[in-house]
Amino acid sequence: MACVAYNVGFLKYSSNDAVKNLSGYRNIFVKNPGSHSLNKSHRARCFLPFLHGGKSCILSRPGSLVEALANSDGQLQHSDAFRSEDDNLSEERVVALVIGGGGREHALCYALQRSPSCDAVFCAPGNAGISNSGSATCISDLDITDSAKVISFCRQWGVGLVVVGPEAPLVAGLSNDLVKAGIPTFGPSSEAAALEGSKDFMKKLCDKYGIPTAKYRTFTDPADAKQYIQEQGAPIVIKADGLAAGKGVMVAMSMEDAFEAVDSMLVKGVFGSAGCRVIIEEFLEGEEASFFAIVDGENALPLESAQDHKRVGDGDMGPNTGGMGAYSPAPVLTKELEEEVMRSIILPTVKGMAAEGCKFVGVLYAGLMIEKKSGLPKLIEYNVRFGDPECQVLMIRLESDLAQVLLAACRGKVGGVSLNWSPGSAMVVVMASNGYPGSYKKGSIIRNLDEAELAAPSVRIFHAGTAYDSDGNFIAVGGRVLGVTAKGKDLEEARERAYQAVETIDWPEGFYRRDIGWRALPHKNFVGQ
Repeated sequence: MACVAYNVGFLKYSSNDAVKNLSGYRNIFVKNPGSHSLNKSHRARCFLPFLHGGKSCILSRPGSLVEALANSDGQLQHSDAFRSEDDNLSEERVVALVIGGGGREHALCYALQRSPSCDAVFCAPGNAGISNSGSATCISDLDITDSAKVISFCRQWGVGLVVVGPEAPLVAGLSNDLVKAGIPTFGPSSEAAALEGSKDFMKKLCDKYGIPTAKYRTFTDPADAKQYIQEQGAPIVIKADGLAAGKGVMVAMSMEDAFEAVDSMLVKGVFGSAGCRVIIEEFLEGEEASFFAIVDGENALPLESAQDHKRVGDGDMGPNTGGMGAYSPAPVLTKELEEEVMRSIILPTVKGMAAEGCKFVGVLYAGLMIEKKSGLPKLIEYNVRFGDPECQVLMIRLESDLAQVLLAACRGKVGGVSLNWSPGSAMVVVMASNGYPGSYKKGSIIRNLDEAELAAPSVRIFHAGTAYDSDGNFIAVGGRVLGVTAKGKDLEEARERAYQAVETIDWPEGFYRRDIGWRALPHKNFVGQ
């Protein structure tokens, strides 16, 4: 049983009345538009209710054909369903799977869904906002910690590109298993992911290959760590060696705070095994910036610059978070500094990893300090995935075909790739649950999201921690919940648009910083300051 329906008024324009009753359909596949020309203002979101009840739905770009297929065992017929309708297309067609379910993954799905060569996008597990936006089909029941199940899914649905968003699956070796199975995967091996998974590993690599970073020592004994702190004095930085969900760094402004941080990690074990070893490093004074590069194992392709805001409160006050906002480009990273970062930090890292026998394929996210006394960049830390929320401002500005860029990296061919970016600037303001980064309540209702995206031009809301309640309302289920993102001709216009959208959202149980972009707009009289 099969039928075709246009993605414009689904039931009204169906070519077979049977489509009005989808109970007999096991798979719904939204094909590439091919030679068909439809109104691209329409979205495929109207098919999302059919994700429930054991059915599957693949969403392609707006303005596509929908083909509902079913046979006796409910399996999709790949040879027909994934064949391009335009044999003259020179670019490779691809179905993509994004691993993760936060704001970063929503932004990646958004960019892939806009990629001309990407026929369909899955996201596992995804979230309610990703599904509702039509950016991807969310596969909430796919166990991303089970490589065999992910591989099986990819083979069943003809996935030709997997993009791993979060760090934990990378450190656990998901990329290793996918690549071994012959599935192109953008994300480093578990060995290469140690750049983020172990700060001690990263620091030793810097020592060996002359990469500028803060002076440091590594400790497992709290008494030895405290002795070193006494010798160095405060302020000083204490870091958990392993992954701690962005919360394993303490900038101690006093000796007492430093000792408390050591005890919390090495004695109380607040970060578990991630904190059984600590790195104590010198405090660097200057301005932080984020630098991203697509790496294919041998070569690196720089992305546009971005800058985030780690502290929870206005004026960079309060504890560190996963990030409360970001903007791109970052004026602090001049073209000269970007060239210096590539020369002294990124390329030596890529070559060093290759020399160590663990080539890096994926995105290198360098957290930098532009040191006040020298004006030169030093490496604070590496992440082995797109930053969150920096990814949101990068993806909303990217105009190149992301799917083809990432495939080139998987195949060791980024040397011939160039990227196109929209002019102007972009900003994202994170809305978080009251209490974050500490304890917070879940389940509060969020209203006016559709109105917020229409509050100003070029606004896009990326969901990080949302779900539906029984009445179909969006509810908050995470700490960082929404990334309200906007583009503008310059940073000031992008900021005005983003905050205009934020103020339209009705969510009394949420909060946000009111000064995102303050370093780049020092003349601006920020609300609340």
